[in-house]
Amino acid sequence: MLLSVITVAFRNYDGVVKTWQSLAHLARDPRIEFEWIVVDGASGDGTEEFLKKHNGEYRLRYVAEKDNGIYDAMNKGIAMAQGRFALFLNSGDVFHPDAAEVVAQLAAKKNDAMVIADALLDFGDGHKRRRDAKPGWYIYHSLPASHQAIFFPLSGLKKYPYDLQYRVSSDYALTARMYKAGYCFTRIKGLVSEFSMGGVSTSNNLQLCQDARAVQRNILRMPGVLTALSYLLRLRTTGKAKALYNKT
Repeated sequence: MLLSVITVAFRNYDGVVKTWQSLAHLARDPRIEFEWIVVDGASGDGTEEFLKKHNGEYRLRYVAEKDNGIYDAMNKGIAMAQGRFALFLNSGDVFHPDAAEVVAQLAAKKNDAMVIADALLDFGDGHKRRRDAKPGWYIYHSLPASHQAIFFPLSGLKKYPYDLQYRVSSDYALTARMYKAGYCFTRIKGLVSEFSMGGVSTSNNLQLCQDARAVQRNILRMPGVLTALSYLLRLRTTGKAKALYNKT
């Protein structure tokens, strides 16, 4: 199987439905064999009933049980996944209509590389901004692509799962750890996903910056002066993102 789409949800029934609807963009391409893995944190809002109704569609498999937060839930999804690559689309995140053209390119990629592409960031009120993937060396400052536009080799995810000590930057820690372990980045062009900027990393930019600094020190082993410079740049850019989303 080419791709595992992993969705984490908690009390976001409408978001789960929205993500499910966008899977049709992949299903229209017969070359793409994928599965949908959903980890619901026992929401009690109708999500489990919806998943039960659609169980098996898009090779859907799911669990509905309490967890220890978003990254713990993502690790549960990794344990269930069976594809060559995995993409995390949480509840409310969607595939872009052109996603099939991008995902089909994964078939030619090796299983020891993280494949990065482009995403569309939704700041609300019709304000959207494209984030193109950056060169792989950008990992020394931040993720080179949006988390929802990184196709992780499942073999790497199973070796280096999410570290729960990072409250809002475990995705950065995981990617950095895989990079240091020899999983390089390879680029494919095109829009994969679209998602709202209203997540915890947008609203808690200070914690995001502090977590990222810890990743740079402990995993990437960056010199102190570069870590400090990256921290200041990140604080500035995440502050702008927070302002765009009207966070106070």
